[in-house]
Amino acid sequence: MTALVLAVAMAATKPAGADQVGHERARRLVQEGKIKPLQEIVDMLREKVPGRVLETELEEDDTGLVYDFKILQPGGRIQEVEVLAATGRILKIEDDD
Repeated sequence: MTALVLAVAMAATKPAGADQVGHERARRLVQEGKIKPLQEIVDMLREKVPGRVLETELEEDDTGLVYDFKILQPGGRIQEVEVLAATGRILKIEDDD
């Protein structure tokens, strides 16, 4: 993955209250230093949440700009992880229903 590839996979539906950010806007936000590049976030996330990234979205919601990940855990469970795009701080980790 590179910093320019910000949308790994886009889900067919989006959560209520969240708007997906297109890759051109995401690239501009990275270049302006307003958000961290996806690869940097993934590297930070791997230190704290084991598993394989299945899907990533960059969304804007009430919290701000958030990377939303679906991660396949070693035991087969899928977790949803939300990370603040500007800082890399994990906002939420929960099992995906």
